[in-house]
Amino acid sequence: MSDDVWQRDEIESPCIKLCVVHPATRLCTGCFRSIDEISAWSQMTAQERRMVLEELPSRADTPPIRRGGRAARLKRQQD
Repeated sequence: MSDDVWQRDEIESPCIKLCVVHPATRLCTGCFRSIDEISAWSQMTAQERRMVLEELPSRADTPPIRRGGRAARLKRQQD
């Protein structure tokens, strides 16, 4: 896929193309935006985007807690 779609003359999206939304936090594990922020990004003003971008570093400090996955399934099998 070409990166031309991602280039615009506005505040760039923080998307790093690692789009996985954590089910509990509802934050993207790649860019740390919420589902609502991701869906509204193209309609946001420059000021609204700057506000979201300023918040993202603090969200990155709190890693999401995984509740499932392979390790959880293996642990349940052992119990």
